[in-house]
Amino acid sequence: MGTGADIAAIGQEVIVIPRTIAKPRLAAANTDALLELIDKILDDGKAEDIVTIDLRGKSSIADYMVIATGRSQRQVAALSEHLLDALKDKGYGRVPAEGLQHGDWVLIDAGDIVVHVFRPEVRDFYNLEKMWGAALPEAVAAAS
Repeated sequence: MGTGADIAAIGQEVIVIPRTIAKPRLAAANTDALLELIDKILDDGKAEDIVTIDLRGKSSIADYMVIATGRSQRQVAALSEHLLDALKDKGYGRVPAEGLQHGDWVLIDAGDIVVHVFRPEVRDFYNLEKMWGAALPEAVAAAS
């Protein structure tokens, strides 16, 4: 109707449903800085087997995928929360995350970079590196 909202009629009552506006994606220059920040935070938190997969030209979901392992559910959750806090502190805003409650596999969508933090058994099971054609880290390859 040109008002920026969809209108749904229920009987005689009219309900206005506002449309959500997507946030603009990060610029390429910021993507490199963001990737460095993510790698540093994961490394500082003692994440293991950190792998960065370049998705440019392979997928439109992101430019990079970062995969890391925490030794326990507690470490996976702590690494993820620390990363979310650091992203917010550096001005990237509130970044969506899934799986924090369980701590087996946390997915963080940082725009052009998607981060997966796994427990070792869950990472071995899903084997995202193989799916995306990336080289497996030595420790993960030896366990497979």
